[in-house]
Amino acid sequence: MTQRGVLTVRGRQFSLNGYVARSATHGLRLIVTENLGSVLADVLVKTNGSVFVLKSRPPFQPAWVQNYIAADLKCVFSDVPSTNCPVQVLSPIHFIIERRWYKLDLRTVDVKPGVQPAQMFDEMQGGKL
Repeated sequence: MTQRGVLTVRGRQFSLNGYVARSATHGLRLIVTENLGSVLADVLVKTNGSVFVLKSRPPFQPAWVQNYIAADLKCVFSDVPSTNCPVQVLSPIHFIIERRWYKLDLRTVDVKPGVQPAQMFDEMQGGKL
């Protein structure tokens, strides 16, 4: 899935793109890029809920990716979201996530169904694409 989002942090807005993939066992992989394509965050959420930060670049610190981006990924795309999930589903393709320090307005713009390569969900291989 291709996502487009506007992240608002303390009044400042940032336009981001996200690429979400789901494994056959329902693991999740999210790659967040800026508009020019540079990868800002790459995170893998295994089926058991464990989180692996494969890459993070400013402004996203590894702890922020681990604690917030992964949690938001689970909120929107997990089969079993956590109870602390501040997501508003405005439509099947439009979501708003609002936490104390930020707001994320997220829209799905493209879905490409199909089987994803298993190595994409293997943290030992660094999640290489």
